[in-house]
Amino acid sequence: MAGGPGAQPTRRDFGEPFPDHLAIIMDGNGRWARRRGWMRVRGHQEGIDSVRQITTECARLGVQSLTLYAFSVENWKRPRKEISFLMKLLADFLVAERPTLAKNDIRLRAIGRVEDLPAAALAELRETERLTANNGGMVLRLALSYGSRTELADAARALAADVERGALAKEAIDEETLRAYLYDPTTPDPDLVIRTAGELRLSNFLLWQASYSELYVAECGWPEFREPQLHEAIRSYTARVRKFGGLIEDLPPLSQGRSASGGA
Repeated sequence: MAGGPGAQPTRRDFGEPFPDHLAIIMDGNGRWARRRGWMRVRGHQEGIDSVRQITTECARLGVQSLTLYAFSVENWKRPRKEISFLMKLLADFLVAERPTLAKNDIRLRAIGRVEDLPAAALAELRETERLTANNGGMVLRLALSYGSRTELADAARALAADVERGALAKEAIDEETLRAYLYDPTTPDPDLVIRTAGELRLSNFLLWQASYSELYVAECGWPEFREPQLHEAIRSYTARVRKFGGLIEDLPPLSQGRSASGGA
């Protein structure tokens, strides 16, 4: 690494291609806490530190977009007490992290059915979005009350309504037309989707956008996923050759971590 032992790596140190959009399924908070004899909520509290560290490190490395799967539509099925705690934690996080977002020039956005959030959490979300709207660095997207199938159903409903009222010709519908009806049409396709806690599934996360994303699974739970684990995931990505359905004769071996490249 440039700068000698112990120096923080730069984007150049990782080589190319470098992932401009990282999407992370932050899994394993509750299990991490339970293995230590703690309440599940302790894992969510510790996970906030991982969010802060990973977000600031991504911004430092020059990642353009970071999308974090924070709360799914399926998570509303959890016990009411846990949901209340998570929503309070979310509201507190949105307030507490405003100085960090400002210092790192990060713009916050949210995707999902955010109107389903409790009023207090939604108000802090909108205020943080407003306060960071003019920041010119990395975009941090929080997927809140989010599900990819729900996103596609909502998009299809809105698209059909525009066709019905004559604002859109059905013959004009293509992939980019559909993108325009997603929760945030400016969300780029993820280069790399990371999941923690060793689970090998996408859990209804960015299914349309991640069609050709590279996948990386870290065995540690989210509270343990910090800079070294992020760096290893990025190294895994830069060691791959992305095919996008094409043919490349001499593929390099996959680096550490479970992974899958798109295309046959």
